Formats: sequence, C-alpha cells, structure tokens
Amino acid sequence: MPSKNFKPMTEQQQKTHQKEDEQSRRSRLREFFEVSEAFGYFFRKKDPSRPGGFNIRAMHTINKIAIIMFLICLLVILKRYFFGY
Repeated sequence: MPSKNFKPMTEQQQKTHQKEDEQSRRSRLREFFEVSEAFGYFFRKKDPSRPGGFNIRAMHTINKIAIIMFLICLLVILKRYFFGY
C-alpha cells in the first residue's frame, strides 16, 4: 500500500528518469565492449623499465597469438551464426 507521502512522478520526471536509464545502459554496454586495452596490448611502446628477459617476451608472444586466434574464431562463429556455413 502506498504511503501517504507518495507522489507519482510527473511526465517530465519520467522522461528524465528514462533518459538517465538509457545513458546508464549505454555506458555499461560501451564499457563491456571496450577494446582499447586489447589493442593497447598490441600497439604499445617499449617500456625501458620493464624487464625484457626471454621468458617474458615468449609469454607475451604466445598471448598475442592466442588473442589473435580467439578473435579469428569469434569471427568465424559469428559468420556461421548469421550467414550459415
């Protein structure tokens, strides 16, 4: 049961609330699909203070290969889903 102090939202307040919800949802989607960190992994400058041993370079190379393979497979899966075999 509504309280005595309950006041329904005006039409303007409803529009404002819907607009804020829309912006919040867009922000979450934009954040979910943010790929700048992944691209930054491939296209960043060499940091002289970062250790450059063989093991680290090998690990990063393997990670880059794995990311590329994942993206290619994701594209193939999406192509098959939307366009068939």
